[in-house]
Amino acid sequence: MSGETLVFISPSDPPKAWESAFRSLAPDIGFTVSRGDVTPGTRADWAVVWKPPAGALARLAGLKCIFSLGAGVDHVLVDPDFPTGIPLARVVDPYLTAGMSEYVVLHVLAHHRGLMRNLADQAAGRWAPFAAKRADETRVGILGLGELGLDAARKLKPFGYRLAGWSQTRKDEPGVESFAGTDELAAFLARTDILVCLLPLTPATRGILNSATFALLPEGAAVINAARGGHLIESDLIAALDEGHMAGATLDVFQIEPLPGDSPIWPHPKIMVTPHMAALTDPRSTAITMVESMARIRAGGRPLYEVDLRRGY
Repeated sequence: MSGETLVFISPSDPPKAWESAFRSLAPDIGFTVSRGDVTPGTRADWAVVWKPPAGALARLAGLKCIFSLGAGVDHVLVDPDFPTGIPLARVVDPYLTAGMSEYVVLHVLAHHRGLMRNLADQAAGRWAPFAAKRADETRVGILGLGELGLDAARKLKPFGYRLAGWSQTRKDEPGVESFAGTDELAAFLARTDILVCLLPLTPATRGILNSATFALLPEGAAVINAARGGHLIESDLIAALDEGHMAGATLDVFQIEPLPGDSPIWPHPKIMVTPHMAALTDPRSTAITMVESMARIRAGGRPLYEVDLRRGY
């Protein structure tokens, strides 16, 4: 371990918190903060990154592993010069997973119970009681039944919702109807009143939340996108909301971030906006996993939560 170096590249994550976490766990590893403007041949054993500039990772020499600062790795794989011979690991952290499930439960309940309608009535000083559908009559569908999707489904079970999930391969989760593959997507959408997107962003899932998808949802459906902005065609969502086919949406991620001030999403009365905060990576717990992965690699093994570059997750 002595003499190893770690380079930290992120435009948004606070480096001091990460440096403190690594100093306490692996004090012999040198910690360097970079904006990604490294000169070719710069030595680094480990790279911990979020949205590194294109070509930055390829300019590093001696890399043993690249660690994504998020559960998704699309922000890394978009780099045309990504060094495919280096292992890439994603974040799987109980606190991040719990945070995402909290967010999903919060907004499923908000759409089920008509929170945005209540807020509009309050702003207008309007007393207008209305009855929400029963939970056991409300069909929640989760796009993506990986680590995050399965945990969210389990946290939703006690409310009594009719739960289903869609993924590339069929999953066996009690109380969750499983749909799999392209051929079953339409049937999944047709039975979904509240659609939750927790998919990884890959070429196959980019733009999956589009006008064709929305048309297959029942009238009055809502969508929650807490995955990636690239999943959603924003103009298609606004059209579906304005036409009345869809009742509402919660968006945590966007095509451009921060969301531009002139975006029509901001003032839309049927959209709740949160600033990419559904689930944040905790340095204290995530660094533990990364340091364990480093030890595995030194011993000739593979890192925890290694990404299959062919699938993109």
